[in-house]
Amino acid sequence: MRKARFAVIGGTGLEECLVEATSFRVGTPYGPSAPIFIPSKAPRDVVFLKRHGDRHSIPPHRINYRANIWALNSLGVERILASNAVGAIDVSFKAGDFVVPSDFVDFTKSRASTFFDKAPVTHVDVSNLYCPELRGALIQAAKSCGYVAHDGGVYLCTDGPRYESPAEIKMFRSLGCSIVGMTGLPEGVLAHELGMCYASLCYVTNMAAGIGGRISAEDVAVKGRELGESIQTVIFKALDLAPKRRGCRCSESLEGARV
Repeated sequence: MRKARFAVIGGTGLEECLVEATSFRVGTPYGPSAPIFIPSKAPRDVVFLKRHGDRHSIPPHRINYRANIWALNSLGVERILASNAVGAIDVSFKAGDFVVPSDFVDFTKSRASTFFDKAPVTHVDVSNLYCPELRGALIQAAKSCGYVAHDGGVYLCTDGPRYESPAEIKMFRSLGCSIVGMTGLPEGVLAHELGMCYASLCYVTNMAAGIGGRISAEDVAVKGRELGESIQTVIFKALDLAPKRRGCRCSESLEGARV
């Protein structure tokens, strides 16, 4: 089975580099993973996972996040760079901007959100969910390419598949949230539970409900495709910029966590 140190999770924006790629799935205690790709032009120690499936057929609330993260961990992956489409709650953000979040709020309610359902009881600290080394690589990569990249912000995750209401966005803004999406959690928390580094390159496709006009899934998809080359460029550059050896504390996530 292919081993890799890095994984890229996403979909939109990465299809071009997956055209000439071999793919496989990994069986896990939680069911089969989403397709995992080995692009012909990617570095040897990188695999790509399409969280929504081959044809973007899995809605965000039905993604098997535990199977996906378990599968990557079984391949030896230590670091994950994720790409996530988001709506902007912070009015200073614009469509086309990149955001590298530094914190999160989880408003999902129907997803299996942990690997620790049984004894020993485990309480993982997520004060620093997003790996500082990977965040730095993403920000440096985006800015060196001339893109607008916001360093920090709070990622708000909802279940979907519907978009949020204007009243919900108003509430989320009062809680300090900057961007809203449907796929970043529990993905990042699950990676952290297994001691893996995780960071997200969020790309703004629209203003959130009540801030801009009517939100169209078709328009969001079009914006994602427009940003595809930029997303790919930043991800590949960040892979090059990431330190060869981990100097963060992400691998220590279980220290002191078990009762």
